[in-house]
Amino acid sequence: MPEGAAASTPRPLPADGTVLAFDYGEKKIGVALGNFITREARPLVILPNPTVEARFEAVAALVREWAPVRFVVGMPVNPDGGEQPSMRLARRFGNQLNGRFGLPVEWVDERYTSRLAQMAGYRPGELDAEAARLILQQYFDQHPL
Repeated sequence: MPEGAAASTPRPLPADGTVLAFDYGEKKIGVALGNFITREARPLVILPNPTVEARFEAVAALVREWAPVRFVVGMPVNPDGGEQPSMRLARRFGNQLNGRFGLPVEWVDERYTSRLAQMAGYRPGELDAEAARLILQQYFDQHPL
């Protein structure tokens, strides 16, 4: 768990419910959707990230539409495991999700997700949502039933 993150202790996994995952970027945010029954993630949308207000209006619309029980946020860790500047931004975004929507936030090491999406042939307009899908699928895979 990253220092200063919203979640401080592991939470029991629900048996059911929708999960929204985010690949946070300063210009755009990839979003994926999954649930605890199928434990499969799919890319959902890429949100523009022009301002804090616009960011959270778009996220609020997704929360209203999908009624998630949890958020997952990718944490961009350096290959050597060290912190990088984008980690602070992702951590702040996750903490703001928790504060604004009152839902638990889990963190996933997102090293290489964008590169894996690129290598799989996803185009630039699809990369962020696919990276979010990879983050969410990793979360499901790391938390077996």
